[in-house]
Amino acid sequence: QVQLVESGAGLVQPGRSLRLSCTTSRNTFESFSQDWAWFRQPPGKQRELVAQIYSRGATNYADSVKGRFTVSRDNDLNSVYLQMDSLNPEDTAGYYCYLATDDGHSWGQGTQVTVSS
Repeated sequence: QVQLVESGAGLVQPGRSLRLSCTTSRNTFESFSQDWAWFRQPPGKQRELVAQIYSRGATNYADSVKGRFTVSRDNDLNSVYLQMDSLNPEDTAGYYCYLATDDGHSWGQGTQVTVSS
């Protein structure tokens, strides 16, 4: 099982940007498949899918973040990123990265994003 470490938590004002990072504990380039995803869980609500990036580079976004969030990957650094622009209070949540490979599935520890004026 691969360990994932997240970073980028912060408190930002509405309309500002924030970038989250998720790094694996080992080289995932050796895996045949590397399907990444970002989830978020607002206070008192269920966890929901935010964005995905698949092994071949295709991406998918929830309608609520489409056009504002961008997911990307750096295979050399064994990392995935979530660029969040035009943030609003509804984006406030704990954010979790997720990785599925041919070896198994792993979750990040979560990082808090708070959008408030």
